[in-house]
Amino acid sequence: MGNMIIDGQIVEFGEEKNILAVIRKAGIELPTFCYHSELSVYGACRMCMVEDKWGGTLTSCSTPPKDGMEVRTNTEKLKKHRKMILELLLANHDRDCTTCEKSGRCRLQEIALKVGVKQIRFGQEKKEIPVDDLGPSIVRNPNKCILCGDCVRACQEIQGVGVLDFAYRGSNLQVTTAFNKALHQVDCVNCGQCRVVCPTGALMIKKDIDRAYEALQDRNKRVIAQIAPAVRVAIGEEFGMEPGAITTGKIVAALRKLGFDQIFDTAVGADLTVIEEAEELMERIQNREQQAKKGKPQAQFPLFSSCCPAWFKYAEQKHPDLMGHVSSCRSPQQMFGVVIKEEFKKLYKNDDKENVVIAIMPCTAKKFEAARPENSNNGIRDVDMVITTQELAIMIQQSGIVFGELEDEALDMPFGFTSGAGVIFGVSGGVSEAVLRYYFKEKNAATLQNISYSGVRGMEGVKEASVEIDGRNVRIGVVHGLKNAESLIKKIEKGEERFDFVEVMACPGGCIGGAGQPIPQNSDVRKKRAKGIYKVDKASPIKRSEDNPAIEALYSGILISNREILHRHKHKK
Repeated sequence: MGNMIIDGQIVEFGEEKNILAVIRKAGIELPTFCYHSELSVYGACRMCMVEDKWGGTLTSCSTPPKDGMEVRTNTEKLKKHRKMILELLLANHDRDCTTCEKSGRCRLQEIALKVGVKQIRFGQEKKEIPVDDLGPSIVRNPNKCILCGDCVRACQEIQGVGVLDFAYRGSNLQVTTAFNKALHQVDCVNCGQCRVVCPTGALMIKKDIDRAYEALQDRNKRVIAQIAPAVRVAIGEEFGMEPGAITTGKIVAALRKLGFDQIFDTAVGADLTVIEEAEELMERIQNREQQAKKGKPQAQFPLFSSCCPAWFKYAEQKHPDLMGHVSSCRSPQQMFGVVIKEEFKKLYKNDDKENVVIAIMPCTAKKFEAARPENSNNGIRDVDMVITTQELAIMIQQSGIVFGELEDEALDMPFGFTSGAGVIFGVSGGVSEAVLRYYFKEKNAATLQNISYSGVRGMEGVKEASVEIDGRNVRIGVVHGLKNAESLIKKIEKGEERFDFVEVMACPGGCIGGAGQPIPQNSDVRKKRAKGIYKVDKASPIKRSEDNPAIEALYSGILISNREILHRHKHKK
């Protein structure tokens, strides 16, 4: 505890780690490019400089507060300093702001306006560098990079992948991949967390909006939407609503105005995943027990979840030896995509319309997943295309739809029913909680409450839960962020930790923190989105996946002799 004097105002500080946090506590918003509270302090942009009482300058993001310290935040010296930095950045920046997708939301543009940069005294000397738009998920434009290093730290510190780094020196300095390869040619997992922290248009979502419009306008196509759980608690932010606002009915109404023929909830696919993954886990546990009785104990590797495509790609690349322990279940998106196409073949067998499935997802890696060869049949994808939450918001805005004034509309049949278990897939710990609900046959509020307090909920990077199922002590690990997953895997390999099931999500907080979601993102925003997800679950009359009548109909219908389509590797093409 202590007191600082900021612009003549006494401000008390306690747990604040740097001067910047104390300044913001005082109600002063200093501009920053390279500072993110969830990443390490880098101090490269120098925009947050402050002046002490002796006239010296300090980087407020990397300087800890001290009792009695006195600083000023907006002196003439600092104003000139910030303007100079911005002019130098803009001199080497691709300034096609009118056609840039980030225009109006660009941090560089925003700060230049606030600081009052009205002219740039320096000519543009930087040579144009080719844009990397060859991958399925992210477009990287080095000409818009301001070298803040945010993407480098996000890739290394959140995901532990490290495919981006600084290269060269001086005026040739760049953020790039090894040997300047395209992102899809290196070990990028398509998670897009680099894009989440990028303050400019240097890293952007690869858009499929034009393809979606083309399908919607084709009278020979029946266009079917599936909406992921995390989308409904985030898209409202693009239209002035609070994070966590539940907008399912408005999304359905907007999609109908855009021309979608049928609209379903990906939570139905999540319900299928719960049942298949739970059965796979119990079969694995029982098999291990039988082998132990025969004196043939097996290695204590857990079953890893398989619904996160970024995690799945990471495991393929970095831990191919563990792939036999990753669930064979396809993700909810892909399960539901193939089920929709199989069901619609039967429902519309007498017309010639092509069924096109568009998945609306919070995740950029879902674009990569839909394009994987095993997720297509005779060259036709099970999910034809993926658009993110942000892309849907753009389509709504382009069409002149006033989202906030839409009246709620209901999902379509035959997949109009969803369960709370399917919806909570959108938040870290939701997969594990849904699986536990399947195991516990007592259908009362007390049981559900006990499961929710078992340790699977919360925003911690690594969580552990231990529950008793049919006399067995089942240990569950829940992890988000691939760097956290890597640490847990190492502990499992060394025998320091033992789990029966491990749920892995690549993005912070799970799908609610996906790179296709509205920006900005931080822990407070993700907590509000998670609260919205649990609110949907609480209001749902169906809590368990197996109680969903749509699921019952599927298992007694198209899946009765065709259940293998729900599994990777087992799905014969």
